[in-house]
Amino acid sequence: MVRAVCHRIVLNRADAEDATQAALISIVRALPRFDGRAKFSTWAYRIAVNAALDEVRRIRRRPMAVGDTTAVGDLGPPLAGDDAGSGESAVESRMVVQAALALVPEEYRVVLVLRHIADLDYADIAVALDIPVGTVRSRLSRGREQLAHLLGNPDGTGERQNVAHRSPADPADPRVGEG
Repeated sequence: MVRAVCHRIVLNRADAEDATQAALISIVRALPRFDGRAKFSTWAYRIAVNAALDEVRRIRRRPMAVGDTTAVGDLGPPLAGDDAGSGESAVESRMVVQAALALVPEEYRVVLVLRHIADLDYADIAVALDIPVGTVRSRLSRGREQLAHLLGNPDGTGERQNVAHRSPADPADPRVGEG
């Protein structure tokens, strides 16, 4: 999942692999300092996001050749719901989504990736990014809206979040009723 997060934030396969390696090294080095205040997965995702964002900043600083399209040319690892045997249409769909995701501003893309690729809940995303839950909600809403528009669905109608992921200990889960 660290690799998938890095690939969806960085978008270029080689640079995303660099970010993944940096994240895994950072996780190993920081492991003795893990204090258990957050879930391990949330802590690891925060490190992965930071490594990916560092890589994005490095990419922006380096000169790019005119007409270079490698930033969105790679699909990266399969999404969690991808079916390897579903053929060309699945690959085409991934390419379209990947290209659209590349056009979504970074602050929204990171939240979209953590929610829909890493399957983190709102509270875990807030902890991972060190932002309030309300900010997670608004970034996710804006990111979904922009992604829907880019994919030719300006109304943003489509699948609602699966409420089945709600923890019984959290009846006030902010995901309930959101779409």
